[in-house]
Amino acid sequence: MSRKIDFDEFLIFDGAMGTMLQANGMKGGELPESYNLDHPEIIEKIHKSYLDAGADLVTTNTFGANRFKLKDTGLVLEDVITRGVEIARKAAGDKLVALDIGPLGQLMEPYGSLSFETAYEAFKEQIIAGASAGADLIIIETMSDIYEARAAILAATENSNLPVICTMTFQEDGRTLTGTDPLTMVNILQNLGLAALGINCSLGPKEIMPLATEVLKYAKLPVIIQPNAGLPKMVGGKTVFDISPGAFGAYAKQLAEMGVKILGGCCGTTPDHIRAIKEVLKGLKPVKTEPEVITAASSATNTVVLGGKVKIVGERLNPTGKKRLKEALIGGDMGYILQEAIDQKDSGAHILDVNVGLPQIDEKALMVKIIKAIQGIVNLPLQIDSVKPEVIEAGARICNGRPIINSVNGEEKVMAAILPIVKKYGCLVVALTLDERGIPKTAEERLRIAEKIINKAAQYGISKEDIIVDCLVLTASAQQREVQETIKAVRLVKEKLGVRTLLGVSNVSYGLPERELLNRTFLAMALAAGLDAPIINPMDGEMRDTINAFNVLWNHDQDSREFISTYSERKTETLAKRAAKTVDLKKIVVDGLREEAAIAVRELLKSSDGLEIVNAYLIPALDIVGEKYESGEIFLPQLIRSAETVQKAFEVIKEDMLSKSQEQTLHKGKIVLATVKGDVHDIGKNIVKILLENYGYQVFDLGKDVAIEKIIEKVQQEEVSLVGLSALMTTTVKSMEETIKKLRQSCPKCKIMVGGAVLNEDYARMIGADFYGKDAKDAVKLAETVFQKQK
Repeated sequence: MSRKIDFDEFLIFDGAMGTMLQANGMKGGELPESYNLDHPEIIEKIHKSYLDAGADLVTTNTFGANRFKLKDTGLVLEDVITRGVEIARKAAGDKLVALDIGPLGQLMEPYGSLSFETAYEAFKEQIIAGASAGADLIIIETMSDIYEARAAILAATENSNLPVICTMTFQEDGRTLTGTDPLTMVNILQNLGLAALGINCSLGPKEIMPLATEVLKYAKLPVIIQPNAGLPKMVGGKTVFDISPGAFGAYAKQLAEMGVKILGGCCGTTPDHIRAIKEVLKGLKPVKTEPEVITAASSATNTVVLGGKVKIVGERLNPTGKKRLKEALIGGDMGYILQEAIDQKDSGAHILDVNVGLPQIDEKALMVKIIKAIQGIVNLPLQIDSVKPEVIEAGARICNGRPIINSVNGEEKVMAAILPIVKKYGCLVVALTLDERGIPKTAEERLRIAEKIINKAAQYGISKEDIIVDCLVLTASAQQREVQETIKAVRLVKEKLGVRTLLGVSNVSYGLPERELLNRTFLAMALAAGLDAPIINPMDGEMRDTINAFNVLWNHDQDSREFISTYSERKTETLAKRAAKTVDLKKIVVDGLREEAAIAVRELLKSSDGLEIVNAYLIPALDIVGEKYESGEIFLPQLIRSAETVQKAFEVIKEDMLSKSQEQTLHKGKIVLATVKGDVHDIGKNIVKILLENYGYQVFDLGKDVAIEKIIEKVQQEEVSLVGLSALMTTTVKSMEETIKKLRQSCPKCKIMVGGAVLNEDYARMIGADFYGKDAKDAVKLAETVFQKQK
């Protein structure tokens, strides 16, 4: 039985483990988790110091105790976690013990090789070991990828009955490494059965304030904030952080007054920082927050809130009546399917409906495959559309975001099958106003069914804001009278139930001539009645025109800004489309279509030299992608996808050069990359490698936990001009400094750039680096600077 934890009162977590281990003599290169077995007395001492300072619980020393980070260490995962929990329990007595789960240190699909299923299994091992050892709750922390966070949460909720807390780590731009913003984090995670959620690491308390404000605006759960003690710097050869305990406590008080209920510390914090939190909370009572109620679907980087401006659900990924799509689904033509997704996004769709229901295919397997492919290339939320509960569940499980399930209806057996899936995976759901007796003729009967579904959903713990009602469009050719009833039903549902609405608009014109005229006229009527999300073909310009006009006339498009922008630019857009045929390869790279890139390059090679293609198409395309990334138009997954697309193009060009026995070289310079000795985190380094290689550099990736001597040897052997060093842990920055010193002595002409979550520009200078790369795109710029100067 798990212990009951009162999340309505303040809860004080402990502070940094790594900082305290360093203070207790841990050397660079030592694995923190090994101390559970080799030096348990030190771990117990650290736990007690935090408890004595006022912490309500201690976090086990198991942050990196997973199958990937413990590989080749000789440590057994179950032993490390069991001892970690036992030491914490001995120190805590009757206080709480939180099982600490950190990121796996691997890139998730689609921009890495780690599948959702494998990540789930890795987290499951940790959860079972920690729960069996007697942990009271689970803290999943420092997550930078929301897909990984989902895998960890599902592993925790499905394999234990312990309360689960999850925190993500954000960059200064207000997004995680993979592009998730605070609203999207809250919208996805708070519906997965968590006890609390929030933010930890990367930033100091001052920088976290605006992010905390955004989280509190939408969070229905208690919010936890665990900042770093400011920014790191070197003093007397040691890493120190610049926020004093007193200042840290003052920020903690502000956070508490904003509505944060759970407070603690991350990198650089000590028992003194926790003591300061305890002091400032004396006499304070938790502030009751009033989160904004929204109906919202999310991809990993984009949340679409229904209401206000009309939101378009793209209908073109449904094989009904679409011969070419049927052929693509049966034949596995993923290129065609992905292009349909991209075209709908480019045409203005906000959400994509995905239906793969054909009798001659394995619908469940194909749904999973297509969702994985689409979410790797398009950042729109998805609507999972099937009549089979097992297909819906498979899709909802691996969807990277918060999807809409299409659909449930008023039949008791359908509600019993679908609503548990909606609840478990935290989805929105479309409620069709039909039941065992079919589709009612009257609007009032449809309203009654909608109300029945909402009431039944409430019994499963599903809020009515998570339900989107579809009052069902019937054909004017066969059921002309009922067309008006649909419009009336939409109005009644909005007025009586106050929920969002959706309709498959084009059904109305089936079997009649001039379908487009009927569709857009019906659309205008439905929008005026309260339709929030029409399911339409977003590539139908006249339907979009109707929506754009409605947004102006209904005061959703303030000052008609979007309307004016759209129609004043239409001529320019038409001219641009005519010219686009000459730059297809660039668009292919920007869209991230790998297989299409190979085909386009082979075609171009018939008339162009390989290096001409690189310089005229591939590098300019990557520059476009880089600009979009820096402006926040796209995020890391899309950046990596485009880089991988260029890599596919490079492979074709290299094959062509070899076949012609050409001696030309594609690389612009040699670079060594390494995660420094003692650090086993290499996600950031791997991303840098992908981008550098696809900008034409020859990269020697030495991996993680790399000895100084190995780095020097490679630099000398290959006459390398630039080295990139990475470190994530505060405990290994000293190792980075030592590596830089040795490189200076042995390879004085070699330039050094550094990067990692614990670094910044000033800190990089303090440890002797030439450059600080804040992200992968920045690393490319620095490389270009170094090699251009050499030329």
